[in-house]
Amino acid sequence: MVKWLYRLFIELTNHPLTSKCLASFTRSKWSRLVIPSYAKLYKVNEEEMEKKLHEYETLQQLFVRTLKEGLRPVDAHPDSVVSPVDAVIEDVGIITDQKEIIVKGKTYSIREMLGDDRIAEKYLHGTFIILYLSPSHYHRIHSPICGEVVKQWELGNKSYPVNRLGLKYGKAPLSKNYRRITELCTNGMYTAIVKVGAMFVNSIELTHEHDYVKKGEEIGYFSFGSTVVLLFEKDAFTLDEQIVPPFEVKMGQRIGFLTQKKKSQ
Repeated sequence: MVKWLYRLFIELTNHPLTSKCLASFTRSKWSRLVIPSYAKLYKVNEEEMEKKLHEYETLQQLFVRTLKEGLRPVDAHPDSVVSPVDAVIEDVGIITDQKEIIVKGKTYSIREMLGDDRIAEKYLHGTFIILYLSPSHYHRIHSPICGEVVKQWELGNKSYPVNRLGLKYGKAPLSKNYRRITELCTNGMYTAIVKVGAMFVNSIELTHEHDYVKKGEEIGYFSFGSTVVLLFEKDAFTLDEQIVPPFEVKMGQRIGFLTQKKKSQ
């Protein structure tokens, strides 16, 4: 019964009124009472947390927790791409001629996801990676590569679930939900980091405002479990062979390499 209630209110809720009430509760002092049961139910790794469980004053503080220093080493190879989050890689594939990706048998429009047909055009025949964060995961988001921040923008105003059931049966959450997008450029290659909100409009907070990011540098966090979509241009990215979805990854872990593509003149 307890697990069912958590799934209803934490993972699957998308009604605006319920979402607002839940958001208010998770930031209240009363939410502290459910922290032990939440941590136990979702098997939160307490050994990794910067603070002890009893030191978190609200459930929201637990969601956005930081980790002990040094626990997530970032792959040092200059051309490597690392996971931006602790997550499960749910799917990897090629973006089609129609600017679409197919995830869990469902078709999503990259043009709609990015909100710009011109930007979507760059990623035709490129690679997409879907990374799903469960309620147990560390919710901070980091840059998968070093690069210049070309553009950052936000879209959407819905909050459909983006867990495994949401990806398969939901109303196109990857291209409909509230999302904040960061586009980076490295050696003429573009990479889009699409941060998809699972619940509550504005549940994605940005923590980086500079024009350049280093690989592994924090760029934001989710207030609740959600999804990150990485988009790479054609022939710009090679996935590590051992990654076969579903595949658990940690932030900073290598997931592939960028190619040595020079910027066209």
